[in-house]
Amino acid sequence: MSYVVLARKYRPRSFAQMVGQDAVVRALTHALEQRRLHHAYLFTGTRGVGKTTVSRILAKSLNCTGPDGSGGVTATPCGTCQACTEIDADRYLDYVELDAASNRGIDEIRDLLERAAYKPVVGRFKVFMIDEAHQLTKESFNALLKTLEEPPEYLKFVLATTDPEKMLPTVLSRCLQFNLRPIAPDVVQQHLEQVLASEGVSAQPAALRLLARAARGSMRDALSLADQAIAYGGGAIDEAGVRAMLGAVDRDHAERLVDALARRDGAALLAAIDRLREAGHSAAATLEEIASLLQQMAVAQAVPEVLDDADPDTAGVRRLAAALAPDETQLLYSIVLHGRGELGLAPDEYAGLTMTLLRLFAVPPAGGPPRPAAGEGGAARPAARPMPAAAGAAASARVPVTGPLVDRHNADASDDAAAQAAPARSLPAAVRERSATPDVAHVATPLGDRWAALVDALDGAQRLAALPRELALQAELVAVDDAAGRWRLRVERESLRTAPVREKLQAALAEHLGRAVRLEVEAGVAHDSPALREAAERARRQAEAERIIRGDPLVQQILAQYETARIVPGSIKPH
Repeated sequence: MSYVVLARKYRPRSFAQMVGQDAVVRALTHALEQRRLHHAYLFTGTRGVGKTTVSRILAKSLNCTGPDGSGGVTATPCGTCQACTEIDADRYLDYVELDAASNRGIDEIRDLLERAAYKPVVGRFKVFMIDEAHQLTKESFNALLKTLEEPPEYLKFVLATTDPEKMLPTVLSRCLQFNLRPIAPDVVQQHLEQVLASEGVSAQPAALRLLARAARGSMRDALSLADQAIAYGGGAIDEAGVRAMLGAVDRDHAERLVDALARRDGAALLAAIDRLREAGHSAAATLEEIASLLQQMAVAQAVPEVLDDADPDTAGVRRLAAALAPDETQLLYSIVLHGRGELGLAPDEYAGLTMTLLRLFAVPPAGGPPRPAAGEGGAARPAARPMPAAAGAAASARVPVTGPLVDRHNADASDDAAAQAAPARSLPAAVRERSATPDVAHVATPLGDRWAALVDALDGAQRLAALPRELALQAELVAVDDAAGRWRLRVERESLRTAPVREKLQAALAEHLGRAVRLEVEAGVAHDSPALREAAERARRQAEAERIIRGDPLVQQILAQYETARIVPGSIKPH
């Protein structure tokens, strides 16, 4: 006997077997049970979600006679009577399927309408199903309208389309419309697990997750991909084989790229892109995997409790969700989506990928300088140190300063003496003066001193990682009861106030202090947190560096010599 592909073998034969279309199944079941039967139905939805399958089940429900031949219209067709078996086998005389993609002309519709004039041959109802109905010509639609509006009582029309916007409004108004939605990846994965278990095929969960995502909501595509994966894997389905078959990018690659972006580490980003090129992964698949990762990160930042800890990807998602601010996650997601459409315009796809990801570098990271690599037990954040006082001009200052950019835009090009006098400071190019260091709202308090010192000790001992570390940095200590061991923190971000995050920080505090601690976290804006203190220190160092540069005699000489010359504060970087 020839092999039957999974998509055909496991095609639902009843409403109870339909997967992922509960709303449509419920509506049709109730209509059949109450005998509230419409004369024309329209099923819409993307490919492979069950439009034709629902049509066949509906035709069986209308014509089923039951195992003993005495049944009537039912929501649960028996599957054994003549109508049920012949409709499943696509040879029932009173059920006609017309593919409008290849039979769209007026002659085919006239032939169909001629057949509509005759009563059913063997069944209770004649059911005419027109697939891809939006491809019918205007003349065909017009010929169909009269019969569609007032069909004989024994005739039911079922139209199916992937593009209802192209249907004539006059046709839509005559049909009872049902929208079959793309099936969720987790539902597709569960169904694949059941099918492959029935087939006795070994399959790794990670491989099935990849197939479910690649199906993009189409159960038929998922089963077809499973067939392909079985053949590719020689009778078993594993993650490596599925990735190779699909050309999918390993999640590790996407995590390395997002980690580098979060830290604004250009060298790490370019190295990760080089690895992708060496592995032969496509730029489009890379951006797709990054988009999937960012979507999960956004969920982790907004509602972390809904993530599935059994999913091996969840740990990486949680780490990166703590490394990238929510607004940056949303921005990067938008950048990635737009970048996918621009890859074809780039000199090569990897150049397009690089330029797409580098766009985030134009946005300063939330909270200041690049972050340490994301991950449990990652490198501790260096503590901010006071900047020493200046000991004279910039050249001899104890604070290391990167020289500014100065505009000689309209000056005499032949006059280079001043610029040549200071080669170490690289004083050529153009700049407009603006404030590069925003004011940082920060109010120092005794409790803030205590909390900052404690967090610095915890961080230095690498007792904190991911979200608990972020909570410690972003929170303000508002009350301490040493006798009772109660500590109360205030933090604005909701994702940092969840019980798991609080409990991990509480455990780290107790271990460090050597006594039991009860940590409470309340909602509110922090005014004195370690993160605010660090940002304030960076702002102070930046302002001092700019003051030193502006006071340098050579810089003042150049500014005086060239009227249009300006210093860009952002080009001055304290080390």
